[in-house]
Amino acid sequence: MNIQINTDHNIEGNERLSTYLETKITDALSRFEQQLSRIEVHLTDENGEKKGKDEKRCLLEARLDGMDPVAVSGLGDTVEAAVNHAVEKMKAKLTTITDKIKNH
Repeated sequence: MNIQINTDHNIEGNERLSTYLETKITDALSRFEQQLSRIEVHLTDENGEKKGKDEKRCLLEARLDGMDPVAVSGLGDTVEAAVNHAVEKMKAKLTTITDKIKNH
């Protein structure tokens, strides 16, 4: 599973962030690893330099083998909170999709 990370100009894409994201996503989605070819992570700060509630956004796009991409997003006060929210949504969505495939 390849993980591609994209950030806007308001979020610094450093090594610490990359390591955190790769570990978090790999651990959370490990049961789908055989079916996933790529995960794209898009991090944005909705308000730029202004402070606000739920201003960080994480968009996750999963590429399942032989299927259309699946996307979810999560919001949070921090990048980590937004990532956690999006990862939980993606886990639920992938579970639903794979369960439907198994039952057909």
